[in-house]
Order: sequence, then structure tokens, then C-alpha cells
Amino acid sequence: MMQCGVDEAGRGPMLGPLVVGAVWCDDETVLKGIGVKDSKKLTPSARDRMYDEIAASVPHWCTVPISAEQIDERMKTQSLNMIELDVFVEAVGRYPSDVIYADCPDVDTDRFANIMKVKLNGGNVVAAHKADDLYPVVSAASIMAKVTRDRMIEDIQREFGCPVGSGYPSDAVTVAFIEKWIKDNGRAPPHTRTSWEPVKKMISARHMTRISDW
Repeated sequence: MMQCGVDEAGRGPMLGPLVVGAVWCDDETVLKGIGVKDSKKLTPSARDRMYDEIAASVPHWCTVPISAEQIDERMKTQSLNMIELDVFVEAVGRYPSDVIYADCPDVDTDRFANIMKVKLNGGNVVAAHKADDLYPVVSAASIMAKVTRDRMIEDIQREFGCPVGSGYPSDAVTVAFIEKWIKDNGRAPPHTRTSWEPVKKMISARHMTRISDW
């Protein structure tokens, strides 16, 4: 039976893409042998090693990134859950599978699974919270997504030529980088999700400061 697991990395950051990973396998013992687990519970070096082992061991895998600019545009008409669901559908639709296991961001797992089924024109979809802990194929997908996103953040850092942190609002390096860029340029840096509330507040504070200068 061909299983497909799908998960994301980078749902919450202010900076950088959201990346969806999908992995197909017909034998979970291969993934269990690699030692896959929720990517957040692995060290970066373990994720890198497993990324290569998964890529070499499974029939198919893919990653689908959606940029900060694309997220901002879609957020005008869609919720983040629906954006994520659409990218899930795009990823899992690339190869056939008998069952799809999805890590669910929605409080209502049945609703999320049913919408996925409709968008895929049928199929067996199982959506679960903490699916990356429950299903090895989802753990593998989370690793492919996380490593891909980390490498994209490294590319963004090289582009700017200075530390940008992880992209998350809880990361002081990221916050300092975005604040300084807005202060110097009057707008958010490229790769920043300007629809995110912390970024909106930084831009608003910059404009208020300029007005008060008068």
C-alpha cells in the first residue's frame, strides 16, 4: 500500500517561506530504520543526515515552498489554514497514493480531511494533530520540509550578508534585523510577511516616529 505523508515547516515565521514536504512510501520499516521523528525533536545534523537517507530510500518525495510575498497576497482572501491546505493538495497530488496522512493545523481534523478529499477529487485522507509523531511517513515529510526551509533561510542570509535568525517572532536576531531594516528603509525587507501583526506594528512604529520628528 502506497502511503503519502505531508507536513509543513515555517508556518509561523515573520521572515522566509512556508515549505510543505510530502513523502511516499510503501514500507514504513525503511523510515523506522532511518529513525525518523518529528523534525523539531531532531538536531540539525540529524535532520541533514535523515534528509539524505529519506531521499535515497523512498519512491517519491517533494517539497513545495510558498514565499512570504505569496503568503501576504493569499492572506487577502484566505486563512493561513486554507493556504496550507491548498499547498498540501498541490504536493500530494504529484504522485498517486492509497492513503494520505496529513499533519492538521485546523482544530477540526475531519473538516480539514474532508476539504482535502474534495480538492483531490476523492481518496483516503487521514488528518491528525501531531501526525508527525504518529506516522513515520509524516515524520519523514516534516524532515524534508524543515531541512529545505533551513537551507532557504541560509540563502536569504547570504543575500542580505548579515544574520537574519530563524525568521520566527520569538527570535531576537530576526526581530532586530527586521526592525533595523524598517528603520533604515521605511519598509519591511524582502522575504518578510508584512501581513503578520508584529511586522505591521514595527512599520507603524517607524511611521509614527517619523511624524513625531516634525
